[in-house]
Amino acid sequence: MEISQEVRADDPWPGYFAGRGHPGALRIGSGAEGVVYRLGLGRVAKVWAGRPPIELTRRVYADLARHRLPFATPEIFEVVEHEGVLVTYERELPGVPMGRDHPEEQFGRELPAHHADALLTVLRGLASVPGTDAMRRLTFQGDDRPLWQGHDRFQDALAALVGRAVARNGDALAALVERTAGRPGAAPGSRAPDFGAGVKRTLDALRSLPTGPVTAIHGDLVPPNIHVDAAGRPVAVLDFGFCTTAGDPAFEAAVTAAFWDMYGPYAEEHATELTRLFADRLGHPQETLAVYQAVYALISYDLFGMGADDGHLRWCAALLRRNPVFTAS
Repeated sequence: MEISQEVRADDPWPGYFAGRGHPGALRIGSGAEGVVYRLGLGRVAKVWAGRPPIELTRRVYADLARHRLPFATPEIFEVVEHEGVLVTYERELPGVPMGRDHPEEQFGRELPAHHADALLTVLRGLASVPGTDAMRRLTFQGDDRPLWQGHDRFQDALAALVGRAVARNGDALAALVERTAGRPGAAPGSRAPDFGAGVKRTLDALRSLPTGPVTAIHGDLVPPNIHVDAAGRPVAVLDFGFCTTAGDPAFEAAVTAAFWDMYGPYAEEHATELTRLFADRLGHPQETLAVYQAVYALISYDLFGMGADDGHLRWCAALLRRNPVFTAS
């Protein structure tokens, strides 16, 4: 969720909220899920862009709230519908975003220690929450069924999702992965990975991972979705739902390391540094993290656009080209 206070003359929602006893409602953020308005007295309203399984989402929030986490998580107080649009009234979460989710967001070469500490706190906290039935029933963005449907093992459920995702628009991703002409950093005479072979290697490695703990997975711990206090400590985690599920906590660590800094000048260095840090401090094998990072690229590549200039699509292709599991000979 990108935070920005904005007043728009053509926005009908402040008037609607005023009519429901919330004068002065202020638009404070927007994202893929919808637009958020501050109502005052510790409450916000979210105007949803789509039709999420809101009662299921409410159950997931309640499952999280049963545990004493070192940060706040969302809580839905009321669900209403206005002219066919879903509106939820929720607890306002404290803190400010750790960063913005924009290509122009620039991280310095040295990863701030408080960023690493905050990420470790959030990852450990979520990994302490056992996966629940409600979490298993959620559907990943872009898919057509609950992730766990027909499966009793996280790795097998992910493998099936990879198959469906590659079948959607895999040719476009393959074209970018296999293209070598003009690729930055390509050594003379180097060969691009074979996409089909890389997918098979990734699936084989994924299915061979041992069955481990099944815990809460946020799935989209980008900088705006973690709020911190003035000292840089995480005080809230928000915007569950994009890739939220129950699963191996190593998956959460892997994808967070990969996309924490997606487009900055030192993005690859930061991904490598965070992957090593999470392997060392959280006990996840680096090989396992590499498997999950390749999987994430294969299941998310087409979720924001399919044009040649789509940043996420290009980012996924670049990740696969350098991933040791996908490119292994």
